[in-house]
Amino acid sequence: MSSILEVRDLVKQYPGLRAVDGVSFSIDAGVCFGLLGPNGAGKTTTIEMIENTLDLTSGEVFYKGQPRGQKFREEVGIQFQSTQLLQYLTVEETLKTFHRLYTRQASLQQIIETCQLSDILKRDNRKISGGQKQRLLLALALLNEPELIFLDEPTTGMDPQARRNLWDIVQAIKNLGKTVILTTHYMDEAQILCDQISVMDKGKILTSGTPKELIQRYCPHVTIQLPLSLPAETLQNLPWTIETTPGGHELHAKDAREVLKVLMERDLDLSDISIHSPNLEDVFLVLTGRSLRE
Repeated sequence: MSSILEVRDLVKQYPGLRAVDGVSFSIDAGVCFGLLGPNGAGKTTTIEMIENTLDLTSGEVFYKGQPRGQKFREEVGIQFQSTQLLQYLTVEETLKTFHRLYTRQASLQQIIETCQLSDILKRDNRKISGGQKQRLLLALALLNEPELIFLDEPTTGMDPQARRNLWDIVQAIKNLGKTVILTTHYMDEAQILCDQISVMDKGKILTSGTPKELIQRYCPHVTIQLPLSLPAETLQNLPWTIETTPGGHELHAKDAREVLKVLMERDLDLSDISIHSPNLEDVFLVLTGRSLRE
């Protein structure tokens, strides 16, 4: 798979603050790439430098193997973290206005269907919900038939249903063969949508890989919690280390099935057992010692 975008040693220096400190990564064509990190990690600054909406202090950006230029500007779509829509226009008028700005034009009807806007075309921009606004902004980013699409924290502030709807739209865009760059601090979002991930904190890339690779690399064990009602003596001589916490007896193992088999052989009451499979949030905790949303 060929690389559509490559970033080399990207730096953004402000007086007294290096917001982005030597960031490098490459993105394969046709994937969803996630740049993850807490607020203030440098994600948006990195993306804005790549988009060329913010001057970089140093570093290089290559698009399809060449230094970023006119072709890059023509073939990318951007959904900014915050955009003010034109007042007194309807959703349909907004789409048609921006559609006319491009010489390279996508099918407007297809975008309306993909972004689920048919029911609100006649509605004033001031009278649409937050989730509907995000779908409209995504549609605006698709009007020039882009090959590379930037989505900067597109679901921040959305309710769960609106987030899920936007995930479905991003999946549909991926199915069209588009390359998506997504910044987010929602781990479930990244785990569902992203094929490649780089975790960022304090201006640096901490690690990169697929979601599965990162979980296997940093968090290979499942956590099994048994109720405190189980007497400690019934858990003696197990081949796993057990830690008693306020929430219960906790053990870690690579194979949950093996643990359950041994416990059932001891005829223990497992009705209140809980099993936690590691996820990207756990990966970030291992890497930084803090929650991704801090």
